[in-house]
Amino acid sequence: MRPTHQRLSLDDRQAIADVTVRYCWAIDGRDWDDLANVFTDDAMVEFGFVPPIRGLDKIQAYIAGILDPLDSSQHMVTNHQIESLEGDTRSRCYFHAQHTRRGLEEGANWVVAGIYSDVWTRSPGGWRIASRKLKVLWTEGNAAVVGRAPKGP
Repeated sequence: MRPTHQRLSLDDRQAIADVTVRYCWAIDGRDWDDLANVFTDDAMVEFGFVPPIRGLDKIQAYIAGILDPLDSSQHMVTNHQIESLEGDTRSRCYFHAQHTRRGLEEGANWVVAGIYSDVWTRSPGGWRIASRKLKVLWTEGNAAVVGRAPKGP
């Protein structure tokens, strides 16, 4: 039996894309409370370089721990693909993120680009991410900007 695709309304599709953008504005603006408008309370994120993180409060704390020490960051999302399959609403989009911390010997910038793959749920407050997986496609610069040791050859 083939999976059943369900059409999402244009309003739903736009609302989902808007939440992915809201995430960028929230984290770059260091508005950790606004992440409650992005993730469910029991959301899980997999950033790939740390074990999965479950729960809005832990997600907020983890992201704050990475970004608060920076001078600035800029996250952008594009090329949204959104679908609903057998009642499961999913999306993926490209992201590009620049992180800056001046005064580091090996350079002040670290850029990472990749794909966010999200599973969504509709809540009384609107669409929220229940699960997010980050897949890194490429990086450039000094990973120590975000407190990570550079990868070996």
